[in-house]
Amino acid sequence: MAPVLQQKGCKEPGREIEKGQIMRKYFHDIVIAFESIMANKLKSVLTALGIIFGVASVISMLAIGNGAQQEILEQIKMVGVNNILISPIVQEQGDSNNDENGNGRQERGKFSRGLSLLDAEAIQATIPSVVRISPEIALNSHAVYGGKREAAKLIGVSGDYFDLFNLPLESGTIFNEHQEENGLAVAVIGANIKSRFFPDVNPIGKYIKFGHVWLQVIGVIERSTVSVSAFENVGINVYNDNIYVPVKTMLMRYQNRGILRSESAGSSASIRGGRGFMRMRGMISTTPSQNISSNYHQLDKIVVQVAETEQLSPTAELIGRMLLRRHSEVKDFEVTVPELLLKQQQRTREIFNIVLGAIAGISLIVGGIGIMNIMFASVMERIKEIGTRQAIGATRIDIIVQFLSEAVLISVSGGLIGVILGIVLSNLITRFTDISTIVSLSSVLIAFFVSASVGVIFGYSPAKRAAEKDPIESLRYE
Repeated sequence: MAPVLQQKGCKEPGREIEKGQIMRKYFHDIVIAFESIMANKLKSVLTALGIIFGVASVISMLAIGNGAQQEILEQIKMVGVNNILISPIVQEQGDSNNDENGNGRQERGKFSRGLSLLDAEAIQATIPSVVRISPEIALNSHAVYGGKREAAKLIGVSGDYFDLFNLPLESGTIFNEHQEENGLAVAVIGANIKSRFFPDVNPIGKYIKFGHVWLQVIGVIERSTVSVSAFENVGINVYNDNIYVPVKTMLMRYQNRGILRSESAGSSASIRGGRGFMRMRGMISTTPSQNISSNYHQLDKIVVQVAETEQLSPTAELIGRMLLRRHSEVKDFEVTVPELLLKQQQRTREIFNIVLGAIAGISLIVGGIGIMNIMFASVMERIKEIGTRQAIGATRIDIIVQFLSEAVLISVSGGLIGVILGIVLSNLITRFTDISTIVSLSSVLIAFFVSASVGVIFGYSPAKRAAEKDPIESLRYE
């Protein structure tokens, strides 16, 4: 009959019974291990502390690393892909303007008009790898609407600026060509400006006063949730708090340092801008004359975007040589690549996170050693129990399963508690500090798997030692 059952693919009843007995037998060993743990609760908790804090530290450290990684990625997105930042070097009053060799530039009689729209025009017209470019002029003052007056920042830019920095609009539109070329009094506002001045109304079409000029709101930028205050030096603005106008509007209606600089040098060159920047002759300047000596640059920034990442460094070098020649060899500007700076910070943080993870992992190993020590001590304390079990028929495998189960149960329960504690710690870090944390499923699984593995690895040696005890000597042990 048996061969017939085998031919039909049926299992032998005897083998099913044997497997069931084995499962019940080992389950009984696990139950004995659980009862032993419950009988010594304090010792078990103290044994699991190393695992608990090890898992919690691993999860919290990885959460800090993930948060930092995400923040860097968001910042790279906000500085724009493949952007180059050109910023002026503003000399303090009384500065001798010495170069690297200690030679005063003023003594050499060389004149630089500073960073101007002419430079932006030349870069766009000359360098083929440039796909977008936007000048930037910033002005701090107060915005007024509906009797409410608050500090705000006005920034003159071109329409390409919003594509350069990946700034989507919540509503409205950006400047069109007619508005840019004619310097119309239109503005795109940040999310915080909207919430402060237009909390209950649609701001599109409304007029907000900045300085002495009323600006018509034509667009609202989506709110940014990334904290960027520490990265303004690499070209990231706090976009939520800004009001944006066309660069020609800024030069015509607010300030144009380039005109006063040209007049003070006796230059008859007109301030003009090609390919979207138009002629800037005769524009109004509201900049105090005492500031011209310290900041003679017409622009506060030029942002350039290249087509490919590989073109960043060579284009930045080419722009530097070109501007140096245009500024009569006066190094009054700085060319930086924000994306490369942030990626360098990203690599530094990755190394730091690896170090933190390794330090946290050491605590898991220490916890495993603690489990092994306690289990060895437990074997010595329970030699008579081991001998009694062996005398009534327990095999070496039964003893190994019992003691190994104790170690695994302690490490697994410690791992579960550590996971909960790690998630709580991560949330507390985010709540009470400015550090962003992200708890990922992979970090939880890794920490829990390592804690279970620690129980198996460090619990096997004490379990094997217990199983090797001679039953007769164990029963005689005092």
